Amino acid sequence: MKDITVQELKIKMDNQEKFLFLDVREPGEYQGFNLGAKLIPLGQFVDAIPELQEHKENEIVIHCRSGMRSNTAKQVLVSHGFKNVRNLLGGVLAWHEMEHQKT
Repeated sequence: MKDITVQELKIKMDNQEKFLFLDVREPGEYQGFNLGAKLIPLGQFVDAIPELQEHKENEIVIHCRSGMRSNTAKQVLVSHGFKNVRNLLGGVLAWHEMEHQKT
């Protein structure tokens, strides 16, 4: 599955499409700004895989600040047999940029 842009994600969110949305940043980053995703910091991500098993066939979108940590998390899930995992390209930084361009 190919990764997702912030514009594609915004459309999915606006259309209330069903997907599992994960944030792999640290709690302080999440508290400062979040997109409504479930927080699982990257350092705890491998331990969370058992609870994610029920979503193995579902679309999963993962994000972080810039797309690096979420890409790592994506690779972890793919290596555990998850089929439909997408990384948010550019992460929260790209989201802020998109929002800034609207004003």
